Amino acid sequence: MKRIPLFLGLLAMLAAACGGGAGSDRVVLQNKGSDTLVNVAQAWAEKYKEVNPNLAVAVTGGGSGTGISALINGTVDIANASRKLKAKELEQAKANGVEPKEFIVGYDALAVFLHPSNPIETLTIAQLADIYGENGTAENWDALGIDFEGCKSGEIIRVSRQNNSGTYVYFKDAVLGKTGEYKLGSRDMHGSKDVVDLVAKTPCAIGYSGLAYATHEVKMAAIAMEAGSPPVMPSVESASDGSYPIARPLLMYTAGEPTGAVKEYLDWILSDEGQRLIVEKGYAPVRALQN
Repeated sequence: MKRIPLFLGLLAMLAAACGGGAGSDRVVLQNKGSDTLVNVAQAWAEKYKEVNPNLAVAVTGGGSGTGISALINGTVDIANASRKLKAKELEQAKANGVEPKEFIVGYDALAVFLHPSNPIETLTIAQLADIYGENGTAENWDALGIDFEGCKSGEIIRVSRQNNSGTYVYFKDAVLGKTGEYKLGSRDMHGSKDVVDLVAKTPCAIGYSGLAYATHEVKMAAIAMEAGSPPVMPSVESASDGSYPIARPLLMYTAGEPTGAVKEYLDWILSDEGQRLIVEKGYAPVRALQN
């Protein structure tokens, strides 16, 4: 049986206590999770008010792990995630009587950001692993064969995400491998915007985050799968066609097959109207859209 999120249950009780009326028809969906998705999720929620004024969507971030945990515990209707559920999360969900249903709602190119003064234009996956991985030896920019005058100390300042982030998990899997681990000493930021802001202010820094968080105050590196292979810039197009080496699906999870207002909302997100919004926010749609 599908669990009813706590917020919806409280809402129904409140409506009954107030004796119904026009306001009792209003439904509030709880949507929580990925910081990568939070901006577009808020845009979807705002736009959907025009489609169905009787449905409100309350959106919060906190990271993919936070949203997934809330779904498992029955306190949200939709969890946003920039990674797939882990095996232990599926086990926890099953133990709680929840069967997560996955929906791909877009694609993202996970960009590698550098300070504009950094002369590097391209990086390979192996070089990123050498910078971020626990077995990596690159601690200074000259280890990559560059003379970086803008970084007086020469130190590579690694900017990462906290471990409840789907971006953290996806970068680890894609760059360090399923069994790889991050080296200690990175500056772990709470949100995607925080990563970009720190890199913009720190000449010696390197960081990774969703493409939609790119600003004119940072530069993005083209990424090559290996030395000698063509480097690819992160973009909506390279995320869509899979040519960018660190592209990933963006996901929403429900507790079981969605019905009612949840299904209507997800159907709209996957419609051309909803998908145009994700393109406006800098992500790739799930399919080609009609003009």
